Amino acid sequence: MFWSEPYRVALFGHRYLDSLYKVDERLSPLVKDLLRTKECVEFYIGRDGEFDEYAASVIKLARRDVGTDNSVITLVLPYSKAKMDDYENYYDEITIPDVCYGKHFKAAITKRNRWMVEQADLVIVFVEKDSGGAYTAMKYAKKLEKEVINLAVDNEEKADE
Repeated sequence: MFWSEPYRVALFGHRYLDSLYKVDERLSPLVKDLLRTKECVEFYIGRDGEFDEYAASVIKLARRDVGTDNSVITLVLPYSKAKMDDYENYYDEITIPDVCYGKHFKAAITKRNRWMVEQADLVIVFVEKDSGGAYTAMKYAKKLEKEVINLAVDNEEKADE
């Protein structure tokens, strides 16, 4: 299939979530809108906690509702992991950015997150706390002047930011 340059979306969220419903309620319509309005969309996501796993399932359901011919879900790993076959069966693509090779595992996660932000046209986060990798990725995205949507923030609060 021939695609133009994909519209890239990086997703980050906390390892543990209090409200899966809030993620679904806000992420699903956003993903469906992207699938309908962009020629092709590439979703970059990790697999380091509840948000990542749940967001991937929300994207898969949205693709089923809208159609899957214009999107790819790419699992971005900081290093090779056990059970890669399971990942290959679930995600469309898997990549380990070159900047991660040879790094300590914690440093590799930070490098991976920065790489995802740098590639992205849009960064979608679910950040409720001012700490952790998702928070750091959100700050980095804002520093790079990327478009950032925080699903954890109510619309009224967004206007005040």
